[in-house]
Amino acid sequence: MKPQFFIISAALSAIFIACGTQQQATTNGKETQTHTTADNSNRKAELTFVEKVSDNAVYTKNISSKINFNLKKGDRDISVDGQIHMRRDEVIRIQLAPLGLVEVGRIEMTPQYVLILIRPTKEYIKATYNEIDFLRRNGLNFYSLQALFWNQLFMPGTQRVSQQMLEQFAAELTNAENNVPVKLEDGKMKYQWTADKNTGRITQTDAVYQSGTNGQSSLQWKYSNFTAVGTKQYPQNHSFTLTASDEMGKKTSFSVALKMKKIDTNGDFETNTSVSSKYKQITVEQAIKRLTSL
Repeated sequence: MKPQFFIISAALSAIFIACGTQQQATTNGKETQTHTTADNSNRKAELTFVEKVSDNAVYTKNISSKINFNLKKGDRDISVDGQIHMRRDEVIRIQLAPLGLVEVGRIEMTPQYVLILIRPTKEYIKATYNEIDFLRRNGLNFYSLQALFWNQLFMPGTQRVSQQMLEQFAAELTNAENNVPVKLEDGKMKYQWTADKNTGRITQTDAVYQSGTNGQSSLQWKYSNFTAVGTKQYPQNHSFTLTASDEMGKKTSFSVALKMKKIDTNGDFETNTSVSSKYKQITVEQAIKRLTSL
């Protein structure tokens, strides 16, 4: 298999499974647990810290950058250059182009659809989330993914984390040194954001789903190399490791490192990709069948 096809195919698989891991709790949104404590003073300190973490979110509407995209799966370790373009509440787009020359693949996510372009084979997938059985069974939320890419807290099944919703997060300040765990439980999902005690900056996000039949799925997303974006700090380096189980209990694991080279906040990019008539649409089932043979 050509490296170009492997990396866009494996990236597609990683995004699909990661999305499922993130949003499994959406249908259980009403089950979100509100943290309570008898010590009002400690609880006030917790909420103050959670608010500090939330307030670190960047204000800009657009983030773009040239990137280096590295993917590891088993004994495969492939790096490719590319670009990322994000517009808040509209699009997350990753374009992969070896040496920055010819684009070999594109992953585009919007609130309405997922689009995958595989350039070498002139194939694509475009569907709403409800049209894709694999995604619908596992659940997928654009806004949860957006929060991960934008280094923010998120609440399953919602577009924004309101001031009132922050009361549902718990911060473990007792005995915390430099890193403070900020936690949220939602049904079978457990989320934890690790934040710097002094700055409130999120350095890691963990999401764990415990299935009664398929075992445990987990996603760990790390952030580093923060740089100024307006008056806030934004991480140029993102890396995530995903371990998930399919319906048969078979585990799949990926590690992805995405390094941004220079953050640009202008909005000089299209939010929607048009697919050429030369491209053949394939089903998700076809794509997943290929991916399981990688």
